[in-house]
This record gives sequence, C-alpha cells and structure tokens, in this order.
Amino acid sequence: MNFAKSLAHPSEILSLINFQFLGGKQRLFPPNDTSEDTSSMQRCYYYLDRTSRSFAAVIKSLHPELRSAVCLFYLVLRGLDTVEDDMSLDPAVKRELLKTFHEKLYQPGWKFKGSGPNEKDRDLLVEFHVVITEFLRLKTEYTEVITDICKRMGQGMVKFMRKDVVSVDDYNLYCHYVAGLVGIGLSRLFAASQLEDAQVGQDSDCANSMGLFLQKTNIIRDYHEDLEEGRTWWPKEIWSQYSAKLSDFAEPSHLTPALGCLNHLVANALEHADDVFTYMARLKEQTVFNFCAIPQVMAIATLALCYNNKNLFARNVKIRKGEAVQLMMQASNMGELYLIFEKYALEIQAKAPESDVRVRTVVAKLLAKVEAERAAGRVPPASLHDTNPVVPVLAVATGVAAVYYFGVHRRNNA
Repeated sequence: MNFAKSLAHPSEILSLINFQFLGGKQRLFPPNDTSEDTSSMQRCYYYLDRTSRSFAAVIKSLHPELRSAVCLFYLVLRGLDTVEDDMSLDPAVKRELLKTFHEKLYQPGWKFKGSGPNEKDRDLLVEFHVVITEFLRLKTEYTEVITDICKRMGQGMVKFMRKDVVSVDDYNLYCHYVAGLVGIGLSRLFAASQLEDAQVGQDSDCANSMGLFLQKTNIIRDYHEDLEEGRTWWPKEIWSQYSAKLSDFAEPSHLTPALGCLNHLVANALEHADDVFTYMARLKEQTVFNFCAIPQVMAIATLALCYNNKNLFARNVKIRKGEAVQLMMQASNMGELYLIFEKYALEIQAKAPESDVRVRTVVAKLLAKVEAERAAGRVPPASLHDTNPVVPVLAVATGVAAVYYFGVHRRNNA
C-alpha cells in the first residue's frame, strides 16, 4: 500500500526501497542495544516504543550521552500529558497532579493508578516508578532541566484548564506550554551534554519557535479530529474573522471562509521558519541534527499539504509514507534542510491565490532566505525532485533488483 500511494512520485519509491530493503533504515536509525541496561531502563524503552513509534526511533538513535536523558524527559512529559488528557479525572485531582507532578520525580516508588480505563497511556503511569528509578540515576545537570520543564509545563496546563484559546497571544502561550517548553528543555539537555554549544541551550526564543512550528502544524492539521472530540485550539481572534462559529468550517457551504482561515493559520505557522533555520544551523552533533530536523521537515511538508486543502475539514490528512521516508533520509544537513523547505514553500506559493497576500509575503521571505544561503554557497542548486524522467526508470530497476535479490536470498537460505 505504501508503494502504491507513491507511484506518482517515483523518487519516493527509491526512498522506500532504500529504507526497507537496502539498509537505509539501519543507517538512519541504528539498532539500540539495551542488553546492558538495567531492567528498569529496558522497561522505560518499552514504554517509549509503546507511547510513540515516531519519536522512539529518533530518540534511540541519539548519541549515547543523551539517549537515556531524552528518553526519560519524553516519558516524564508523556506522563504529565496523560494526566492532562484524561477527561475522567476529577478536575481537582487533575489540577493538583499537574501542579505537583515534578515533585513526584523525587519520590521513589510513586505511581498513579487513577487514570480512566480507556486512557491509552495509563499503563505508563501505573508503572511510573521505573521512570523515577532511572530519572534519579541521571546526572544532576539533566534532572534539573527535566524537573524545571515539567514544573513549568504543569503550571501551564493548569492555566489552560480554565482558559480558552481566544487571542493569538493565547495561541502562542498554549503552544509554548505544550511544545515550546519541550524545545527549550531539549536544547538545555543538548548543551548540558557538551555535544552542542552553550548557545543552543541559552537561546530560548529559537528553541521555543522549534516547538511552536511543530505544534501549530499539528493544531492546523487536526481540525477535524479535535472538532469531533470537542477540543478547540484554533484561536478565536483569527477564526472569528471568517465565521461566527468554528464548527461552521466543517459545512460545505462555508468552504470559502474555511479556507481563508486555514491559510491564515498556515501563514502564522510559517513565520517561525527563520528561527528554525537559525537553530538548526548551530547544531554540530549529527544524531542531534537528525533528531531535530526530521520533525521540522515533516511539519513543512504537512503545512504544504494542508494549505488551501478542503479535505482537512472533512477528514484527517497526512503526508504519504513514501514522502515521509524520503524526507527522513534527505534531511541530514543544512543544505538539504534548506532544499526541503524551499520545495514545500514553492508548492504553497504555486497554490496561493493572488489575493492571499499574507501567505505570499511569508513564503517570499522564506524563499529569499534560502536564496541568500545559496548565494553564500551553503545550499545546493534547486532539486528537480520528481521531474527527472530518469527517476521512474531507476525506481523500477531498483525495485526489480531488490525483489530479485531478496527472493533469491531467501531461497538460498531456506
């Protein structure tokens, strides 16, 4: 099925074959040997795999100095997020847990069995004592960061228990609490490891933008799902310019204002791209670069898919698996990251009507940045992407070769 969806995009076929059959996956995400880890750390990696397949692979591929710290940081925040998401909890219990969750990290043996039976990550909280055990084994430089971010995030979650996302400032603040703080915390961990310069951990504005770019993309993409579940994260200050009710956008008769609002939000998210470039250009450690680059390129691809896309109001939309694999394998350095952002910015520009001055302006700024980097010799010539007529032939030839090789290999080893 993954191959079928990419047939009109031959270079994705090449990437899928490389990733699945020719060692691409192992090169990008080397297997993580946990045989010498403690049983509690092995259990933490089990929960990492359980709670996030996408983040698990990149976390386990990090430099050994960072791997456990980032894994535990993720699990701590996933536990906190599980409390926030659980609508079955008494509000007073939830509020107290969110406010004090960071204190639980220093209580060996603490676990929580009060989550609703249908809460998908309740088992993590039931066995949270294993996370605490390993957290307390981390270097103080790491535990201080994780505790601080957990405390600040919990406080923010409490604030938004009683507060709607009305203004754009609310929108930015909510995204800061749930994603910007993650970027800030990770950046401080990177710097504390000494694998990255101190500036990476000190520039909170750029780190915050890294998180906001991802979170805003998710909020835009998830309109239909959030509406069905009774959540509203699109800021009223923006959507009220286009309709009296946010739910109106799901009606076909409101398509024109719905697209206007959607495109407005895409432009708002794209304003973070310059900070993304600044942040990424500072990274030196390859595994850290990969860890940060992959979600960012997925986000710009998702924004290009969402822009002016009426399907977003009727169903969940997502990029193709082949496209995702191609992006993961390509985004290995700044030159390629610039090319990826350029490609999708051009896609947005091609779809943007002349009347959408807001999107055209922010896209022009992004493209000008890429051109300036190209003039300085830091960006390769623009890629032809899927327009090269040789690519389909190579894709078919590589596919046939791969099928033949693995078929023969299996027969010879049967």
